[in-house]
Amino acid sequence: MNALNQYQSVNRQTSIVDADAHKLIQLLLDGALERISMAKAQIQLKNIEGKNRLINKAVEIIGGLREFLDKEKGGELAERLDALYEYMEYRLFQANLRNDLEALDEVARLLKEVKGGWDGIREEVLEQALV
Repeated sequence: MNALNQYQSVNRQTSIVDADAHKLIQLLLDGALERISMAKAQIQLKNIEGKNRLINKAVEIIGGLREFLDKEKGGELAERLDALYEYMEYRLFQANLRNDLEALDEVARLLKEVKGGWDGIREEVLEQALV
């Protein structure tokens, strides 16, 4: 098991080093979704410390996503994403406080919607990078 964890760590680090800004956002979205899924399992196992750590990490990741927003260039879309990310952080705090699986599911659904849109523009981003 330890070898698997080491491999995953190296794989993540390599992905981050090789990532462009668009790919980095994809990795952050994946990371937040993974932490939320793991937090749900910790709630079911009644592991409060593990749940706290994972939800707090998801909140940190979403905070990082908020920091990436360029409100000057992104205009209204960036403002709406900022508000959505703020709402997600709020719901994660509630989920942590109340061991609320529904709140975690809601945030995961919202993140998946954002990720779907972000993944959908990947080709366009790559084409613009070549220009």
